[in-house]
Amino acid sequence: MQVRYNITLDQEISEELEAAAKELGEKKSHIIEKALVAYFDLLDLRLAKKRLKALRRGDDRLVDAAKVWKSLGI
Repeated sequence: MQVRYNITLDQEISEELEAAAKELGEKKSHIIEKALVAYFDLLDLRLAKKRLKALRRGDDRLVDAAKVWKSLGI
């Protein structure tokens, strides 16, 4: 399922997107989607590092997966 968004881009970014889409023969939405997937991968890494720091500081703790599954009835 696809969801439609209405976004506003900086003029320079818009021009780069237009040029890339034209040169590659791809839809702008496809380029944006691929860019977001790559960015979300980067965010996942940043979040993992942040959570690891919290764990090392003692601000967070690990919970055994078996205990979680048991509490969920799985």
